[in-house]
Formats: sequence, structure tokens, C-alpha cells
Amino acid sequence: MKKQKHPPGLKLRLLAAERLDQVLKGANFAPFSQAEIEDGRDRALANKLVTVALRRHGQLNLMISRFLDRGIPKKSGPFEAILRLSLAHLVFLPELGDHSAIFLAVEAAKRDTRSQHLSKLMNAVLRRAQAEAHALRHLPYQALFPDTLGPLWRDTYGDDALEEFAGALVDGAPLDLTLKAVDPELIDALGAARVFGETVRIDERDRPVEALAGYDAGRWWVQDAAAAIPAQLLALAPGARVLDLCAAPGGKTAQLVNAGYSVTAIDNEPDRVARMAQNFARLGMTPEIVTADALAWEPGEKFDGILLDAPCSATGTFRRHPEVIWHRSTADIAGRVALQRRFIERALGWLNPGGVLVYCVCSLEPGEGEEQARWLAARNDVAADPIGVGELPGLPGAVTQEGFVRTHPGMLVPGDKGGTLDGFFVARFRRG
Repeated sequence: MKKQKHPPGLKLRLLAAERLDQVLKGANFAPFSQAEIEDGRDRALANKLVTVALRRHGQLNLMISRFLDRGIPKKSGPFEAILRLSLAHLVFLPELGDHSAIFLAVEAAKRDTRSQHLSKLMNAVLRRAQAEAHALRHLPYQALFPDTLGPLWRDTYGDDALEEFAGALVDGAPLDLTLKAVDPELIDALGAARVFGETVRIDERDRPVEALAGYDAGRWWVQDAAAAIPAQLLALAPGARVLDLCAAPGGKTAQLVNAGYSVTAIDNEPDRVARMAQNFARLGMTPEIVTADALAWEPGEKFDGILLDAPCSATGTFRRHPEVIWHRSTADIAGRVALQRRFIERALGWLNPGGVLVYCVCSLEPGEGEEQARWLAARNDVAADPIGVGELPGLPGAVTQEGFVRTHPGMLVPGDKGGTLDGFFVARFRRG
């Protein structure tokens, strides 16, 4: 049997559809690597197609319900992924050309026995979308968020903030770095701008992270501006014994080492620990690294400070991981709240008297943040240690009246590059 030749662009579309299909089934999106797509422009295009389809997922839901009265046909293989990619292309990436979107979608559907009988339906839906593309670009921003999260965020942060969340979701995230030492020459070589503390921001780049100035010399690591806040708030004397609990990917550990603490970093995933260790080697840092389940592990001695970046819903990271908001349910978040309390109980038992616990989550959910901190403050073995506005120069609006830190993707950072930041919650406590 003669092997079918792929028209130009079809192989790329098939790869993108396969990756999107995996995410629709619950996987996290992993950008294509050079090993998967060698050509840099093709790789960037494939990643862009999938990313736009994920960022616009809620609006694509509206389009699909509008054009398919019966929804996505059952047992149709890659049909939904191909359709979503192609609607995203037609409506939100018109610069790529309408004809290629429709032609490649139909051809992609034909290449799979489960979807080939739906190629005419694919063509018809995309022709309708092409005709209505202008109106479809103006679907309500509220549709970008699932019903389980959008109304809660609106009630918690306000209508204006939710609209800003939508803009942050669509725009994505710039690249933030934490510097070992603030150096104006390095910042200039990176094409970056100072945000606050040791954080700098790059909003445009034409090369991979590994090719940026100072990478090989270990002068910085990748870390969102919001994620760099918790480690700054331990405020202990140099040499203090500190535990970074749930440490991977290691940015907070690097900050703690850089601050002069004696650091132990623990995480339970061997692959993530291995990558973390490689990064520490590049940075010339030698914290103690432990691969273990923190709920079963016991340290040899107690700590002066513990940074607990607790397992959470990660909804605050949707600028980089748009799929996360569609993978979370109310029950899932409730389960994480219970797990966080188990980690808190363990951490408190490992603190020296007078020791400091910094609790943080990259979540926008009050149940994982503010409500969790209030529960902890009500215990009789710890006392809240409120964070002052002066401890967070450049971002005073993030410090709440209760002395917590709350950032969200509608909050602008200072500096020439501007832009938003991840959603994070931070609270500090002191052991009695």
C-alpha cells in the first residue's frame, strides 16, 4: 500500500492536534521540544496553535455549542482537537491564513479512521466560523473561565479584576528571572528590567532561555515575580537552618541558599529532584537535597524556619498553564485544602521554639489561601506574624489588612516592562 504524502503543514497540524488531545484528556501541556520538532519556526507555530486553543478554550466551547447542535460526535478520535485548533487559527490567528486552516483541518480529519467520515462536517463548521469570525472575536471574556471558578473570582476580586484576569490569560506571561546579585550590566545584556528585589523581567526574546546572558555562568534562575516573594519573608539571620518543603522546581531553595541560610530541600518526585539538582549545580549551590514523601519523612533535627509551598490547585499560574483552570473541580480543591493541613501539621512539629513558618500557595482560591491562614492562626501553638507593607517594596497593594500577601494576575508589577504576575498567597507564622 502506497504511503500517503503529507501536504505542507499537515504533519505539524497532526502533531499539534495530538498534543492538544492529550491535554483535553487531562494531561498538562508540555511545549514541543527540539527533539520533537527540529525546525524552530515550525516548533514555535505548533506551540502557538496549541497554546491559543488552550487560552481560548472557554470561548471555543461557545463556538462548538453554536455550530454543533449535538456537540462533539462520540468516538470521533482527534476530531475535537483538530476542530479546536482550527477554530483558534481561523478566529484568533487570522494572520496565518483562512485557507490553510480549513484545508489542513479537513485533511487532518481524513487521516484518522475515527474522524475521516466527519471531514465534511469539519469543513462546514469551519466555513461558518470563517464567515462569522469578526463577531466570534468579541465573545464575552467571562466565557474564558469555567463556571466553577469565574463567579468565585468575580465575587472575591471584583468585576474589573476578572476582566484583567481574562487579559492576562489571553496575553500569557513574560519571562521573569531571579538574579544571584543585581548587576545593571547583566540586566542590560538580558534586555530585562528590574521588577522588585532580585527579580527582573524580559518581555521579548529571540532565543531560548539557555542562550541568554549569564545562564552558563549560573547568574540567575527562572522564577515568576510572585513566586519570588515567599522566600524573602522568612527574615532570619544568616546561617539559620531552613527547610524548603515541596521544593521543586527549586527557585525558592536557590533564594534561601543565596540569602545565606543552611538549606534542606525536600520533594517526593525523583525526576523533578534530578532537574532541581542539575540547576543547583549550574548555580554553584549545594543545599541538602532529600527525595522523600514529607508526610512520612522525619528530619534529624528541627529547623529555625520552614517554607511550605503547599500542594495546591495552581489556579494562579493560568498565564503559563491555561489548561489548569479546566482541570480543577470544587471537590479537587477541597481535597487539596485537607492535604495542605496535613503538611502544615508536619511542618509545625519540625520548628524550633520561636521558629518561622511561611505558608504559600500559587492558588487564587480563598479556601487554599486566606481561609487556610485563618485556620492556622486560630491554633494555640503558633501566632500570626503579620507581613508589613515595607517588606514588599514596589508592591504594597499586595499586602492585606490581615498581614497576608495576595497577588493575582490583575495586579501590575512595577518597572519599565510592566505586566502582570501569578496568583500567590503568602502568610507568616511564628512557633510559640
